Amino acid sequence: MSESELLRQLDLTRLPRHLAVIMDGNRRWAQERHLPAVFGHRAGVKAFRLVMETCREFGIPCLTAYAFSVENWRRSETEVRVLMQLFEQYTRAERDKMVRTGICFRTIGRLDELPESVRREFVETAAATAQNRSMTLNLAVNYGGRDEIVRAAQRLLRQGCKPEELTEESFARHLDTGDQSDPDLMIRTSGEVRISNFLLWQTAYTELYFTPLYWPQISRRVLLEAFLEFQRRNRRYGGG
Repeated sequence: MSESELLRQLDLTRLPRHLAVIMDGNRRWAQERHLPAVFGHRAGVKAFRLVMETCREFGIPCLTAYAFSVENWRRSETEVRVLMQLFEQYTRAERDKMVRTGICFRTIGRLDELPESVRREFVETAAATAQNRSMTLNLAVNYGGRDEIVRAAQRLLRQGCKPEELTEESFARHLDTGDQSDPDLMIRTSGEVRISNFLLWQTAYTELYFTPLYWPQISRRVLLEAFLEFQRRNRRYGGG
């Protein structure tokens, strides 16, 4: 189906309010083209820009992207170093544009374990865009869903929360996304059919969309197909 046909079928008043993406397949995309992994990650950055621009164009208020998991430290030292450099370069390069276009940049995960230069770019960009309201971008770096839940519990315990005071709502407020709505739609690329420790609490009722395409192959048309599939589903909360 062409992009114009997809747009004709799409109800622009029923788009997801919060989109989550698992950006998987950069390395495999590069391997199939006999290229080093760094080329896949650079292509992945271009795809991410396209996704962010498309979300902004369609007025989707929140985008959360899984960029680097707590398990990704197991990759080669060279690949990890390249990824950290890309985070630093991308954040610095995009800062002014985010300020101009009203994007609020945030990170979720354990920032204290990242290289100081990467943390500095993240913190400065978050501060520069803190008052923006057109869209929120959550970049999940050194992130794990189980780790996030443990950290939320630790915050509550340090505050002296009593068992009878704990509710789902009070717990959720202590998550990294505690002041945001849960994702309506999650897209995962590369043909894997799992959520891989991403937003475990927040995705309890999220619609999941899987595509065999690698992340660098994501296009505006693929996003529109996912949005259309989202609108076709009858969202049930609690079964039935």
